Amino acid sequence: MRFNPKARLDTSRVGDGGGGGGGGGPMRLPIPGGTRAGGGIGGVIIIILFVVLTQCLGGGIGGGGDTGTGTQSQGGTDTSRMDDSERYDNCKTGADANKDEDCARVAVENSLYNFWSSQFDSGFTPATMMTFSGAVNTGCGQASSQVGPFYCPSDQKIYLDTTFFQDVLEGQLGGQGGDFVEPYVIGHEYGHHIQNLMGTMGKVRTQQGPESDAVRLELQADCYAGLWTKAATGTTDADGVAIFESLDDADIQEALDSAKAVGDDRIQQKSGQGVNPEGWTHGSSEQRMRWFMTGYKDGTVESCDTFAASQL
Repeated sequence: MRFNPKARLDTSRVGDGGGGGGGGGPMRLPIPGGTRAGGGIGGVIIIILFVVLTQCLGGGIGGGGDTGTGTQSQGGTDTSRMDDSERYDNCKTGADANKDEDCARVAVENSLYNFWSSQFDSGFTPATMMTFSGAVNTGCGQASSQVGPFYCPSDQKIYLDTTFFQDVLEGQLGGQGGDFVEPYVIGHEYGHHIQNLMGTMGKVRTQQGPESDAVRLELQADCYAGLWTKAATGTTDADGVAIFESLDDADIQEALDSAKAVGDDRIQQKSGQGVNPEGWTHGSSEQRMRWFMTGYKDGTVESCDTFAASQL
């Protein structure tokens, strides 16, 4: 993965909350199916969407906290909750992204914004992205770093404790790592934002099992990540300059290895359980890899309709 040194980065949709209260100890690997996910937002039963996990953000789902009137950035995004620790102030160009992982994160967000905004005729509202450590207050309640990366539909924001990638994905789950691991995860979470905009979350009724709506939702997000990956080298900054200079087969393999590592069957095995498909909420390793490649190979939103698929 290499970014175009001439690309200009936009940090307006990326923020950092720094450290938060209540995070406490090290990240742990939760047991899939150990907590039943769900909660009411606008009368719709949804899954609170993590890359790996199936835990609810504790307490007031869709309630509590300061909603505020907010300020609007481009695309009508509410930036009132965007804390700023100045973490991303030095991220100006693709050259910065090639030497700084924080700036690479900004470049990935910029690419996702450019791609997905082009898929909407009008009225596209981009997701915002917040990095944090320890704990963070969200529109879905307070979350600690133990939940892993997630998307909150209430504030339309992706939350990342970036220690997840080394501590959990590589350490506990045995992923091989690599520079395209985080872009795959961010692409998956941005896929949940697209589902939120398109109303797909309203289709979720069954929350566990190999053919459940929860699994279909997660596999579709994997497919959307593959769809963006296919198009990433064609995305541009505000001046029309390409953001990515190149992606290669090694990047795709890193994404597939990560999808494999976060399969429900793999997590169950790593946590010492037997494989129990009835407890799945995200899909097996094989399913997650297959749907990522479906998006990557077919390159259309229609190809990612997991809810219409007779077999996952």
